[in-house]
Amino acid sequence: MTTPATTNDAHLQPAVAAEFAHLAGLLAAASDAQWDTPSMCAGWRVREVVAHLTMAARYSEAEFMAELRRCEFDFTRLSNEVATRDASLPPDELIANLRSDVMQRWTPPGGGYLGALNHVVIHGLDVTVPLGAPRTCPDETIRVILDDLTADGGHVRFGIVLDGRHLQASDLDWSHGSGAVLRGAAEDLALALCGRAVPAGRLEGQTLARG
Repeated sequence: MTTPATTNDAHLQPAVAAEFAHLAGLLAAASDAQWDTPSMCAGWRVREVVAHLTMAARYSEAEFMAELRRCEFDFTRLSNEVATRDASLPPDELIANLRSDVMQRWTPPGGGYLGALNHVVIHGLDVTVPLGAPRTCPDETIRVILDDLTADGGHVRFGIVLDGRHLQASDLDWSHGSGAVLRGAAEDLALALCGRAVPAGRLEGQTLARG
């Protein structure tokens, strides 16, 4: 499941590795109740998110393709089945997966390290926000994610419409677009751009529309 990074984003690999390491450090101290906390991904607890996030640490490319064929090449079905099944693994094993060399250098098919960074940052927020923990990524990393989700149209994958909207981060110098303002912490804007239901009171302004 690992593909070579594109030549223009290989510099992001240390950020990817750092995000996996930071999330592992945070969850190493989590209680059983926290592992069972509902995440920002509908229907998944923290443990399902981590099981999904670390799939590449447990499945070789051949094993992944066998699973995908079994699911008739429906990646959403595969993700749900693997997350549900592997969520039962001991937390220590899931944490070890987060810390594995495989995940530090993993890239999604065709996505390069930018795709990997999006994956670990957003799913990391899916975990940390419900747990009430601060985001693990530094400002420069969340800025990369916001730029990718807006300027490069990443929001479109989640059905989010940005026409006529001005996004403004309240905790760093970042904004995008013009029109009706949506203001909040960078992490909450990133989650909104990915179609997550951000908890009430965390964003100021009308929620983003879906296309």
